Amino acid sequence: MPLAWSVQGEPIRIGLTPVFLDDQTSFVEDWRAYLERRLGRPVAFSQRSSYRDIMDLLLQGKLDFAWVCGYPYARYESELRLAAVPVYQGQPLYRAYLIVPSGDTATRSLADLRNKLFAYSDADSNSGYLVVQYQLLGMETRSGEFFRRTFFTGAHRKVVEAVAAGVADGGTVDGYVWDVLNEFHPELTSRTRVVSRSETYGFPPLVARRGVDDRIMREVQGALLSMDRDAEGVALLKRLSLDGFTQGSSSLFDGIRRMMAAVRGSSGAAQP
Repeated sequence: MPLAWSVQGEPIRIGLTPVFLDDQTSFVEDWRAYLERRLGRPVAFSQRSSYRDIMDLLLQGKLDFAWVCGYPYARYESELRLAAVPVYQGQPLYRAYLIVPSGDTATRSLADLRNKLFAYSDADSNSGYLVVQYQLLGMETRSGEFFRRTFFTGAHRKVVEAVAAGVADGGTVDGYVWDVLNEFHPELTSRTRVVSRSETYGFPPLVARRGVDDRIMREVQGALLSMDRDAEGVALLKRLSLDGFTQGSSSLFDGIRRMMAAVRGSSGAAQP
């Protein structure tokens, strides 16, 4: 395919959120070039520091696709289309990890962190916020009553860094992010301890806004779903510690929907 032809036309605009690892700048450029060659048209990535910022751009039609968390997907699914779900360790699933500093050998569960300083990643994150709100609901309390103080870091890696540095007594983090950090930056994760792992939830998906052209939707899906079938795609996936992408189904996010409904129905339990 001639290069001059391959970059003609309006770009496909893709948003990336904190579900994406923060130190993958070179990967973004390589992935952009890969997708452009597969799609035959320009691809433009936009990275933001919060799910809310990316969701606003997507819902306003300023983005075509975005890699988001399952929580905002469940909240806005009537306005979104599921494009693809990453496959991690053989399944389109992941867990939330409750972590504490490695020197804390006493904490055995969330209940042991009462009156402590706690770190969340983002108020629109499933693993970085919603999961804990749901667990606290089961304990008949809420974040503002249970913890001495909470704060948002803006990214899962920063939760790990805050807990590792002892800035927070505990935190909740995307298990995929912690696992990948443990593989490539064990000097960081070794200063934390995983207290518990949640049940599995649908892995943060790539979604499209409802108005995306059906042909573009099929082409982007095809490019993502075939990444594990060519050498360059496999190499890119390896850099993310992913096996590939699957089309997935909305039912993957039923667990998140249940938690969201319960927390929303608890008269403000979702407020930090």
